[in-house]
Amino acid sequence: MASSGSNTPVTTVQDDAAGDHSSEGHQTEEETELESKPSSDDARKRLFSKELRHMMFGLGDDPNPYTESVDLIEDLVVEYIAETTQRAMDTGRAGRVQVEDILHLVGKDPRKYARVKDLLTMNEELKKARKAFDEVKYAGV
Repeated sequence: MASSGSNTPVTTVQDDAAGDHSSEGHQTEEETELESKPSSDDARKRLFSKELRHMMFGLGDDPNPYTESVDLIEDLVVEYIAETTQRAMDTGRAGRVQVEDILHLVGKDPRKYARVKDLLTMNEELKKARKAFDEVKYAGV
């Protein structure tokens, strides 16, 4: 009797498991959709997390800030970049983002404008330095 009692629950568990598989088939599709979205968000979140952690520390946060804080700031940064890019695309030629469009957008904020100008100037200086380095490197060969 004990053996048939132990077989019955096993059969029931197996039957329940089989029943779960058929119902999980539908749940699995939904879970797959839900899982694909967070995984793409997780991959996106890893784009700036290291830099944001360093920036947060540099601005007075803990050397190892909460992951939730970093994720929140990254969401804000990505949202800002997306909105600014969209506005820049709407400002200038359709479907294209040009430096002048960004300058036009940040022109009302003196701090942002000055920072963008500094970054553009530094970018030009780096280009010139690389070009000069490459000329010296290839001339020496």
